[in-house]
Amino acid sequence: MSAPMIPVLEARGLARSFGGVKAVDGVSFSVEAGRLVALIGPNGAGKTTCFNMLNGQLKPDRGEVLLAGKPITGLEPRKIWRLGVGRTFQITATFASMTVRENVQMALISHEGESWRLFGRADGRHREVADALLAQVGMGGQAERACGVLAYGDLKRVELAVALANAPKLLLMDEPTAGMAPQERIALMALTARIAKERGIAVLFTEHDMDVVFAHADSVLVLDRGRLIAAGTSAEVRQDPQVRAVYLGSGATSGGH
Repeated sequence: MSAPMIPVLEARGLARSFGGVKAVDGVSFSVEAGRLVALIGPNGAGKTTCFNMLNGQLKPDRGEVLLAGKPITGLEPRKIWRLGVGRTFQITATFASMTVRENVQMALISHEGESWRLFGRADGRHREVADALLAQVGMGGQAERACGVLAYGDLKRVELAVALANAPKLLLMDEPTAGMAPQERIALMALTARIAKERGIAVLFTEHDMDVVFAHADSVLVLDRGRLIAAGTSAEVRQDPQVRAVYLGSGATSGGH
């Protein structure tokens, strides 16, 4: 018998309170390589707090986070990034005055521990790798354009290329399709799913658009009031009475973060 695979991400009993309110209360789950897992729940359910504990922005009151079987709980976000955790945000975080290629080059320079200030510009460093990443996300033809003039959907693709620059084992995507048109949302998550499976990247994402979740998530985790109330396939979660009740409004109000 082959040994069981170690999950890329494992959360064990994570808990965090703010002023007596339990924002996250004993949450445990895992994400395997090449799989997309959606973390959903009403506003205030604890999704962002959970994300911030996973990537080091918040220290849990209890519990631990493992990356490929090794504890990373409480490490600084930069150290966690260097260990292979990428993250995208609800609001795109690109340098508007730089070109599309330069944004990716900057991420590659940072990943290699080089100092771009010595040169003042990214210039030719890591150009081929940057262009390969841009081609992978469908932005190869726009490498010379400034990020400031791009359509929002294209900016999201550039942000994905930037997140891939540190060759992540795990990609955390916080509302990756926020602000996008419906067709763009489906296209971005289909692209993410393809890249994740090709590269064996584990992806954990939060999302309000249930069409996106049910179309692309291999499994779904549902938070409400800081607790994990359901976990399973899209079909299982969709039929879960407690989940249906929460989304129909009989438990959607919540303190928490």
